[in-house]
Amino acid sequence: MWLELQALVLALPNKIVGLSITLAAVALVFVWAERKFPLHPQKTLRKSWLIDVGYFYIGAIVPAFFLLLLMHLTTALLSPLGPMPWYAWVADLSAPTAFVASTLLAEIAYYWAHRMAHQIPFLWRFHSIHHSAPHVDWLVNTRAHPLDLTFIRGYIFVCIYVLGFGRGMSESQATANSIYIVWMTTWAYFVHANIRLRMGWLEYVVSSPAFHHWHHVKGDPALVDKNFAATMPWLDMLFGSFYLPKNEWPKQYGIDDELSPGLWGQLINPLRGRRVRQIGLTAWGREPLKQPVKSTKRPRKTSSIKQPNQEKSPC
Repeated sequence: MWLELQALVLALPNKIVGLSITLAAVALVFVWAERKFPLHPQKTLRKSWLIDVGYFYIGAIVPAFFLLLLMHLTTALLSPLGPMPWYAWVADLSAPTAFVASTLLAEIAYYWAHRMAHQIPFLWRFHSIHHSAPHVDWLVNTRAHPLDLTFIRGYIFVCIYVLGFGRGMSESQATANSIYIVWMTTWAYFVHANIRLRMGWLEYVVSSPAFHHWHHVKGDPALVDKNFAATMPWLDMLFGSFYLPKNEWPKQYGIDDELSPGLWGQLINPLRGRRVRQIGLTAWGREPLKQPVKSTKRPRKTSSIKQPNQEKSPC
């Protein structure tokens, strides 16, 4: 493990260069798309963009160290139990079948890890940073606490590893997984992008900007805690958290509390035990809702014609 940690440290200079090239390439594509097809009027260099760039580098570097420790810890805990009965069955799967199965498992694991990050107050302290932006664009995708990323990615890894996937992958399987990770990363920027794009019936098959923008909505408690899936919206349909109205977009984004305006404060405050309020209706262990859900019914129109006063008849 120490050699692997050392390798991660030694690879940092090259990794930072690679990340910078990646960020520049992604920026070229999505800045153009957001200026060409804007959903909400917004400056390219809007408020807090430098903080989000900082999160880009932190999120790509720091979780790797925690995940390496988690991988060795998981292996050490499971090794005394010996090979599980289903390991042989998983090993006999063809490469395409194993890829499809592991991808589906990863999507389901992501859904529940993401949902727990919203509904468990301790995890919400960290995940709320991602939702703190009062706007949603491609760069907001990078805004995430490294421990939040570690939890979600670690949960996915443990689920896959315990079920026997990811053990002794062939070269073709490793290549397929790498392509899938690149696609997932690119798609995450796409669904956060500030672009006015609807995809018709495809929005029920694969996640879209509209699907994920409703995940960031602020204001109506009835709409909070929706659309947790990464790329498969039917998981939200299956688990009762799907919301995607036609021809509508959120008017407000963000959370109900203000976080520290600086990067360092946002990284440290969750570790200090600062609670972040949220008004979702499906929270586990959250405080009861303190404000009523706004009714969506239109008030009845009252007649503007005054009725003549009627005299009371004597008894």
